[in-house]
Amino acid sequence: MDTKTFKVMLVLMISQLIAITCYGQLYMTKTGETSFFSETPLENIAAVNKQVLVILNSANGEIAIKMQQRSFHFPNKLMEEHFNENYMETEKYPAAVFTGKIKEPVDYSKDGNYAVHADGIMDMHGVKQNQSIKGQMVISGGQITLTSDFDVKLADHKIEVPTLVIAKISESIAVKNKFVLVPKKS
Repeated sequence: MDTKTFKVMLVLMISQLIAITCYGQLYMTKTGETSFFSETPLENIAAVNKQVLVILNSANGEIAIKMQQRSFHFPNKLMEEHFNENYMETEKYPAAVFTGKIKEPVDYSKDGNYAVHADGIMDMHGVKQNQSIKGQMVISGGQITLTSDFDVKLADHKIEVPTLVIAKISESIAVKNKFVLVPKKS
């Protein structure tokens, strides 16, 4: 190999290493878990979705979360049917998405516990809303576990509840997330 070719290859390799360092590591899961609970005097409603896609960029704290609404499962099939057809209109609005950025500095190279919050946009039922979500991040052995609890007001996303069942469904739904993220393989 001549000197000129060697120099070109060396520059390319160094630029690739710099690019990898600048962009940081991507962490992800396709099996994140989101659940929600609505408590009213007449009936409690609970559902879980274990097919949530999450991607986190450790270089800049950007996070993206996407879930198919039809992947929520209820203990009662009739509730699931009403959720999909009457409330979330999953034929028209199949997915819910959150895109945001974790605001606190996190050292992803060290094991530790971090109180974090992400500011971003929640796009659900065709309505985009600013959302700030507080959570806990645990880094252990190169794996990130991210948990959060927050409330979603149905009116904020134009999710209408028929007056016939208004006493059975709370105006605000308690949402819980647990995402176990691992380094994305190239």
